[in-house]
Amino acid sequence: MSQLPYPAVFKACLNNREVYLQNAALLEATDLQAESPEYYQLGQCLRHLWETTEWSSQTPGSVFSIADLRITYQTLYPKANLRPIEPILSQIEKAEVSSSVLAEFLYAYKSRHSAMQIAKLALAIAEGREGPEALSSIPSLITPYQTEDKESEFIDDEDFQALYDKQISPGLRWRLGTLNRNLGSLRRGDFGFLFARPETGKTTFLASELSFMAENASGPIFWFANEEAPEKVLVRIIQATLGVEANVLFRDIDESKRAYRERTHNRIKLPRFELCNKSDIERLCARDRPALIVFDQIDKIRGFSADRNDLELTEIYQWARELAKRFCPVIGVCQAGASAEGKKWLTFNDVNNSKTGKQGEADWMLGIGKSQDESLSYERFFHLSKNKLLGDSDANPDMRHGKWGVRIKPEIARYEDFE
Repeated sequence: MSQLPYPAVFKACLNNREVYLQNAALLEATDLQAESPEYYQLGQCLRHLWETTEWSSQTPGSVFSIADLRITYQTLYPKANLRPIEPILSQIEKAEVSSSVLAEFLYAYKSRHSAMQIAKLALAIAEGREGPEALSSIPSLITPYQTEDKESEFIDDEDFQALYDKQISPGLRWRLGTLNRNLGSLRRGDFGFLFARPETGKTTFLASELSFMAENASGPIFWFANEEAPEKVLVRIIQATLGVEANVLFRDIDESKRAYRERTHNRIKLPRFELCNKSDIERLCARDRPALIVFDQIDKIRGFSADRNDLELTEIYQWARELAKRFCPVIGVCQAGASAEGKKWLTFNDVNNSKTGKQGEADWMLGIGKSQDESLSYERFFHLSKNKLLGDSDANPDMRHGKWGVRIKPEIARYEDFE
């Protein structure tokens, strides 16, 4: 297989974050570490530069310089000898290549790279050294490189059908009919969050809704669970998908597995806990292009820093909004403060650790209240305290900021309407 033009790739990655995200997997591959330890170290430097820099305001032009790369190398590898690195830095600095030519080469290169991996694994499976499930370990490296397009700098006001398809036609629909009518579909660009007190049923809500959305999603659904163990969350997802209690779920494991995968097409992905940080999330999204992203809990995403906690949280919510614009709808989950304890209808002021920063970034906010009355222990109380979504053809405009009750069935990890 032809050699990857590392100087040109590094030059492009220095200049544009999108290019870096699309090729980060190549720059961190173990075969690169064996082939050229210096380039591998410089790849780690690139990751550090982008991870520690606020990117939402960056221009697509020249962002980082060779001097930035050199200083970062000296920071991360203070004992390393600069002599082997200098010629490489010089090659990167002098590299000149058309973005379209590089895009075509990288696409072909990564296609061959993936094909090679598939061929090796297919041979291993045929010889009995691996099982068929090993194919799922192949990363999706074939992500087309996006070049600048002058004609796409402005939205198209000519094609009304395209406008309808993007903003009005149904997107990801909810299991709960009341949410479809009162809030509406989730579409690319939509960012919102739900908030509730601990032990109210936030994970159950997500399991109930996402297991339904997965049946018709156009791609994977990323659920970043950084509070509960992902394995525990997956059990809840399977229960919600099949609508059964745990003892029924595990009575016939093979049948439950088959039915779950048939329903959801194995679209719900739970990244490992250590990947719940800004840079890894961006890398996974650029690589796999999800249909929905969920952060549970969004306030705990790592990789942000600010002078005050409320400002850091605002940064996180601004970043989540940018992800929604670039990739797909984003749902966040956060805690409600002590003011929400035993309260049915939660409002703006019940969001924990925020004055207006979190609320200002959201297109929609759903508060889930819970009464202290034991006779209402299986009832939850929804309040759409914010709703800027366009809704669907079956929308109920009178309930855009409505309040209504639903039933929680924790034994099967589902919510149900009373209707």
